[in-house]
Amino acid sequence: MSSRANCRVARARPAMRQVATTLVTQHGLSVVRACRIAGLARAAYYTPLSDRVERDAEVIAALTTLAAARPRWGFWKCFDRLRLDGHGWNWKRVHRVYCALRLNLPRRTKRRLPQRVQQPLDAPPQLNHTRALDFMHDMLYDGRRFRTLNVLDEGNREALAIEVSTSLPGTRVVSVLEQLLAIHGAPCTIRCDNGPELISHALTTWCEQHGVRLQHIQPGKPNQNAYIERFNRTYRREVLDAYIFASLAQVRAETETWLMTYNTERPHDSLGGVPPLIFLPRPTTPSESSLQLSA
Repeated sequence: MSSRANCRVARARPAMRQVATTLVTQHGLSVVRACRIAGLARAAYYTPLSDRVERDAEVIAALTTLAAARPRWGFWKCFDRLRLDGHGWNWKRVHRVYCALRLNLPRRTKRRLPQRVQQPLDAPPQLNHTRALDFMHDMLYDGRRFRTLNVLDEGNREALAIEVSTSLPGTRVVSVLEQLLAIHGAPCTIRCDNGPELISHALTTWCEQHGVRLQHIQPGKPNQNAYIERFNRTYRREVLDAYIFASLAQVRAETETWLMTYNTERPHDSLGGVPPLIFLPRPTTPSESSLQLSA
């Protein structure tokens, strides 16, 4: 019997039991004959009814709390987070409750494209080796546009900084890199596209002074900076598209809170379902930031 047929039988079983009960109590039939007429097994007739809501109360409470705090997380993100929190529930049970609560996110279907030749990313699994930079654009409620400068460590996919402002010239980019230099030290390589701020004299001079290799991707090839592009999609879905902001201060406050969640709580698919700072913790001093992953 298929799973769809099993679901129909499961839904019909209470009605079948009610028919058998009516035949026994009101018409005086035996349980055996009543169950045969109703198409119900005698074991099902004698099995006491269980309240699924009461039995799944802990799962319901955990899912509703997590969904209220992280409304843009899908099922597997929520399930991985529950496992990290110490809950050992089977995924099928959690998924059943998840669907019953109607927490499913709508899935956008995309037109399938033919396979393209993929260019491998040179991203050693080492902290502070390669950083990725990219810009994003959005708009406040009153129509004012703003930009964000996102900085990612490709070694453990940790988001190091998101700078929010209406203007982010090359000198502002250098200022952000200087702040990260004081905290984590200088990286070996910075990967970025060919935007005017990222090919500016200020950034080029800063990289030469600190011995940082500036690696520009080929024009029209965002897949060569895929880690930061994937991060941008997550940041847009969970922050920029999830809220309506009235000021830059609100954007910065929500971004700062989300960054902490992203780095320490949110399960990361490519890291085995654990957050970046659990997968590879960051040292506390810049001099220790060249640690590599164990084999």
